[in-house]
Amino acid sequence: MKDFKNKVAAITGAGSGIGRALALDLAARGCHLALSDVDESGLAETVLQCERRGVKVTPTALDVSDRDAIYAWADQVVADHGQVNIVANNAGVALGASAMGQSQEDFEWLMAINFWGVVNGTQAFLPHLKASGDGHVINISSVFGLISIPSQSAYNASKFGVRGYTDALRMELEIDPCGVSSTTIHPGGIKTNIARSARTHESLLAIGGDADSAVEQFDKLARTTPEKAARQILKAVERNRRRALIGPDAVVFDIVSRLPAGLYQRALVASSRRERAKHAAT
Repeated sequence: MKDFKNKVAAITGAGSGIGRALALDLAARGCHLALSDVDESGLAETVLQCERRGVKVTPTALDVSDRDAIYAWADQVVADHGQVNIVANNAGVALGASAMGQSQEDFEWLMAINFWGVVNGTQAFLPHLKASGDGHVINISSVFGLISIPSQSAYNASKFGVRGYTDALRMELEIDPCGVSSTTIHPGGIKTNIARSARTHESLLAIGGDADSAVEQFDKLARTTPEKAARQILKAVERNRRRALIGPDAVVFDIVSRLPAGLYQRALVASSRRERAKHAAT
């Protein structure tokens, strides 16, 4: 896909962050939009900004973990726009907890959105993308789909899952060419509200963390704006990349992921122990 003009893109999690930035960038390129989010006020603001670019925009309040709802949305997008060429499965949430301390409810909540939301969106839209003859699936993983870190076992599981699922999808689309391709996106620290809206558990203290320090650390590391991330993602689509590393820190994570696991894991363990001792002393 070399040109987005007069294409139709469906984007989940479009009420803020990367989802909103993707919508605005695509609208500026003449792409029509079907946007969804559970945050209806944030979604309305994105719609307002995109409509100023002179493209058709249709909003839908949507929980991506609801499989029936996302299939109904995909059908409605085609009914409203006549076709759909891009699906960006972007909606995501975060959870800070130890592997043993997190509740089953929280784990299932995160997986239902971060992993199953991606699967639902891909499966619901893929037949329509194939029908368009010129389609692309954009699935958002993370740098935590490259390496694992303490306190993020559930998030790691979801993002490694997205990576594995989309890598397999890409190969299957190449085995049986149909005019559709896919790209796995690995954002590093992006200046969004995901850390502030994360669920956290007291079990963080046992492994050297707490909710406030997690947000503070995220803010220090989040150097890439959503707008820059959107530009890099769309460039990856234009070049039909299999994976895209978003932000300079994502490049570092990718390099670290290629090292022997013990090297980076022992460093992370030592850092977490220092943080735990610091919390114990206060």
